[in-house]
Order: sequence, then structure tokens, then C-alpha cells
Amino acid sequence: MVNPLIRGKELELLPQETIDRLVQTKTVEEVGTLLSTTIYREFIYEGFEHEFEKNLANERSQLFRWLVEIAPQKDLIWMYTMRYTFHNLKVISKSFYIGEDLDYLCIDDGLYEIDWLKEAVSTGESAYLPELAMNSIREVNEYLAESTILQGIDVIYDRHFLTAQRQLAEQIGSPELLEEVIAFIDLTNISTSARGIKQNRSTAFMTTVLSSSGDIPKEDFLSFTEKPLRELILFLKDSSYAQILSPALKENDIDFIQLEIITQNYLTSFYRQAQTEAFGPLPLLAFLHAKEVEARNLRTIVVGKRGRFSTAMIKERMRQLGI
Repeated sequence: MVNPLIRGKELELLPQETIDRLVQTKTVEEVGTLLSTTIYREFIYEGFEHEFEKNLANERSQLFRWLVEIAPQKDLIWMYTMRYTFHNLKVISKSFYIGEDLDYLCIDDGLYEIDWLKEAVSTGESAYLPELAMNSIREVNEYLAESTILQGIDVIYDRHFLTAQRQLAEQIGSPELLEEVIAFIDLTNISTSARGIKQNRSTAFMTTVLSSSGDIPKEDFLSFTEKPLRELILFLKDSSYAQILSPALKENDIDFIQLEIITQNYLTSFYRQAQTEAFGPLPLLAFLHAKEVEARNLRTIVVGKRGRFSTAMIKERMRQLGI
């Protein structure tokens, strides 16, 4: 069984007390001293702050590949690592189109080798990738046959990513997981819609970028496209997400940094129930989420201390720990 192994891995996560102490340190050297007493001790050496992000990325890659080896249900791993698969597809499609090697921008997802993705993008066929991914590749290839605007690549892959998230969650069959995915899609649509209004995007453009896979109808968001942002804000204040969105909603504006933090923290709250579950997909996904939040917080601290940011600036960018 995977979940007992995951419970063991959870013990390696840094407690909130350690994160708080790291935030309060004065220098990046003090951060290193504290981390040298944790599982991150091998990352700490003179000048560690310059290679810390690379080391975290290597650790993430090793974790994904270990999970793929031990997990009987690979789709569950892909539920989480899918974001990196689609990131890689964006990179490879752009690389093919502009004729430059961009492999250094790819992120190991533990499942799909870069060469497999390249073959799929090049030929439109694959013996390895699921149909959910192939659908996005084919649409991007069709788009690039007629357009020279690279932004369209991101738009298409992002939309397919959200569709694939919902479809895979439905296949896995966990009501709690499906609820989390739907909330993620809704909150993504909220951010996309608000940014589109501020950038004066057309209804046609927003029709392309918004997802139809959430609970809030896509048409509701489209109705605000060419209206003042205040009208979307009023709609959100009367929505089922009103309470959690409140800190980010101003009278005539939206604090997008707060919105990102709120989204991350809200999704984290879904996973906390996994602490009491012995079976099902949530413990594994909860651990992956918590590990990602921890890595993001550590990057924020190291970069912040290296750049001499104030403690307050670092603290406001921190995310709630997942477990």
C-alpha cells in the first residue's frame, strides 16, 4: 500500500515552527544554519543559496520518480504532476516553432520523458501519452498552422489542462478530489476573468482562455468581459466564494497577489482532511501538495534573505503548510 509509505514521508516535512524561525532569520547564512539540522542539510554548503532552487528541483524529480515506481495507480500521480507535463508541452511546442532548443526550461514530471513529448508534438501521435494530452497537442498544431502568435500556445494548453484535471478527477472517483479540482478551476477562471478585464481583452479572446469545466458557468464570466471590473467584483461578493475572496476584493480592484495566496491556501484546506483518511487518493495528493508548498516557502525565504527583503515582505508571500 502507498499510503503508509506516504505517512512516513510526511514526518520529513518541516513543522510550522521551523518555517517561522526561518522567516525571522536576519541573513541567508542563518537560514543555512537552521536548514542544516533538517532533511535539507545536504543542500547546505558555502554559497548554497545560488544553487538551492536547482537542488529543490532535483529532489522533486526524485520524489516523482519514486512515487511512479511504487504507486499502483499512475493516474493519481499524474493528477498532480500534470501541471508539469503541460508546462513541458508549452516549452516543446514553442521550441519547435521558433527552432531553438529550450530543453533547459522543461521540468521532470516523473512520468513522460521529454523525447516522448517531442515525438508527440512533432507527429501528433504517441504510444505513451494519454488522449487527454494528445487532444491539446493536436489543437496547438492546428493553431500553429494558421497563426504566428505564440501566446495562443499557452492559452490552448492551459484550457486543456483544466479540462483534463476535471476529467481525470471524475475517472478517479473521489468526491473530495473532484470538489477540490472544481474549486481550483473556478478560482483560476476568476483570476483569468479579472486580468482580462484589466487588460481590455475582447469577448472572443476570453471565450478562448476561460474554462467550461468549473461550477461557475463560463457564460457568467463572459458577461463581464467588456464591463468595469467593479461589476465582476460585485458578482464575486455574492458568489459561493465570497468569504474566501474577501481579502483580495477591493471596491474597484483586485489584489492579485492576495488572490494567488488565497487560492493556494483554500486548496490546501481541502487536503487537511486527508490526515484522517487511511485509504483513497487524498493522502498522496495532500503530501505532494504540502511538499510543493514547503519548497515554495523555502525558495521565498532563501531568495528573500539573499535579496535583503524585509521580514514583513517575506512573511506576506508565505503559503499555509498543507499538513
